[in-house]
Amino acid sequence: MRALLNIFHLGIKELRSLGRDKLMLALIGFSFTGQVYMTATGVPESLHKAPIAIVDEDRSPLSSRIANAFYPPHFLTPAMIEQYATDPGMDTGLYTFVLDIPPDFQRDVLAGRQPTIQLNVDATRMSQAFIGSSYIQNIVNGEVTTFVEGHRAVATLPVELEVRARFNPNLSSVWFGSVMEVINSITMLSIILTGAALIREREHGTIEHLLAMPLTPFEIMMAKVWAMGLVVAVVATASLVFVVQGVLDVPIEGSIGLFVAGMTLHLFATTSMGIFMGTVARSMPQMGLLMIIVLLPLQMLSGGTTPRESMPELVQNLMLAAPTTHFVALAQAILYRGAGFGIVWPEFLALLAIGGVFFVLALGRFRKTIGSMA
Repeated sequence: MRALLNIFHLGIKELRSLGRDKLMLALIGFSFTGQVYMTATGVPESLHKAPIAIVDEDRSPLSSRIANAFYPPHFLTPAMIEQYATDPGMDTGLYTFVLDIPPDFQRDVLAGRQPTIQLNVDATRMSQAFIGSSYIQNIVNGEVTTFVEGHRAVATLPVELEVRARFNPNLSSVWFGSVMEVINSITMLSIILTGAALIREREHGTIEHLLAMPLTPFEIMMAKVWAMGLVVAVVATASLVFVVQGVLDVPIEGSIGLFVAGMTLHLFATTSMGIFMGTVARSMPQMGLLMIIVLLPLQMLSGGTTPRESMPELVQNLMLAAPTTHFVALAQAILYRGAGFGIVWPEFLALLAIGGVFFVLALGRFRKTIGSMA
């Protein structure tokens, strides 16, 4: 009972210390509000207002028809330019696409020849270049076919493919981006807060005061784990309810309570990682450098950005030791697909095992660090 009381009161001390850190509070608030909103809405869902220019060297009804086929919201109104303006326009970034319609294009089409249209693409704008090239090809082919046949014919194929989009029928990137940003913020802040709490105690000299008290390293570490984990859990749940569901209007299919239970196990692992990194780093700048090395692989290779199945098998196997891999899997299953505990229990067990290993490693490192200070 004495140990539990010590852990509780030390945790309250951590919460009070965090309450006086205005910069950290601002980071927490922004990460779960503004950052979630901007990440979800800042990336266009598809081709959106792509700048395009057209070099019309044919000046025929067919070339005019092609030029008039590009309009918002996929493209900006095409700029009609001369051929000499193509390279300067693309060099300065004015146009992502420049479509060059050659002379006598309509005559060659009606004569049954196969003339070519040159499409210049600024491939540094990767997402627009990849999607827009297909859009432009389909638009040009459709307009040429319609012009030659005199009407828009609907092709009848022997097999009809019926597409049904599950869990995200409109294929909205807001649904995916908002939830994944909440998940990424949970991982990032849980590591930062616990690591910063330990470094702050070392910089302020309060760790020596704790060593003079009848406290064990386990009690000191557990206090930081539950206090910082509680802060992240509360703010993340509020962000999921008020920002994701409320402001962005993203439907949550599964149980938020089950998600919070999985998040608790994930926080157990990531806060332990934060303690371990806090014992390695001697200052906040060092902690920041460690965060770059650790956080980027955790987020990029966990399956939250790209499917794990598309990664090399070696990377897939290595990332099974990371808590983010299992947390992303259970979060997507619960929040997107409405999965119950009967489906996600393997991820719960994996998080419990990984968290236990990280906690033991962090506790051993923490005891060694405190012993050297004593």
